[in-house]
Amino acid sequence: MYDVIGTRASRAFRVLWMLEELGQDYTHIPAAPRSSEALAANPSGKIPALRDGDAVLTDSAAIMTFLADKHHALTNAPGTIARARQDAFTHQILDDIDGVLWAAARHSFVLPEEQRVPAVKDSLKWEYARNIARISDALEGQYLMGDEMTVPDMLLTHCMGWAQKAGFPDAGDKLNAYAAGIMARPAFQKAAALP
Repeated sequence: MYDVIGTRASRAFRVLWMLEELGQDYTHIPAAPRSSEALAANPSGKIPALRDGDAVLTDSAAIMTFLADKHHALTNAPGTIARARQDAFTHQILDDIDGVLWAAARHSFVLPEEQRVPAVKDSLKWEYARNIARISDALEGQYLMGDEMTVPDMLLTHCMGWAQKAGFPDAGDKLNAYAAGIMARPAFQKAAALP
C-alpha cells in the first residue's frame, strides 16, 4: 500500500493516475504544499510525495518512473533503445512544457507578489506554442512511443490540461484528439474524481 501526499489539483494527480493505471492500492492524503503533512514527507514542503513503506520519494516524474519500473508497466525496459527514447520524451516534456507552465504559475500566484513579473507570461505562451507544436510533429502513432501508453504520455496529457486551464494556446486538433483518448481511460477518470 502506498501513501500519496498532495492535492489532486497539483502534480500529485499524475501519481494518483499512475497508481490507478497500475491497479495498486493507495491512501490519498490531499495535503497542500507546505502543510504539516507535506513537510513531514518532504522538508521542502513540496508535493507530491509517495510513501512506500519507510521510504519517501519526491518529484512526480521520478515517482512515476519508479512505479512503472517496479510494476513493469507503462514503460519500456531500462537499458533499451526504446527506454532511452521514452526518457528523451519525458525530459523534453518536463523541460519544454512543464517548465514553461510552472514558470507562468510562479509569476501568477506562487512567488511573493513583489517578485512576480506578469508580463513574462506572454513570452511563455509563445514558447509553449512553439514547443507543443514540436511534440505534435513527433507524434506518429496512438501514443508518443507507438502503440503503448508510457510515462511521457501521462505527463504530456496532464500538462495539456494544465495549459488549457491556465489560458495557454490550443495544442491543435492532432494533440487534442490524442489527449481526449487518453483522458477517456477509466484510470484517468477515477483519479479525476478524487476529492
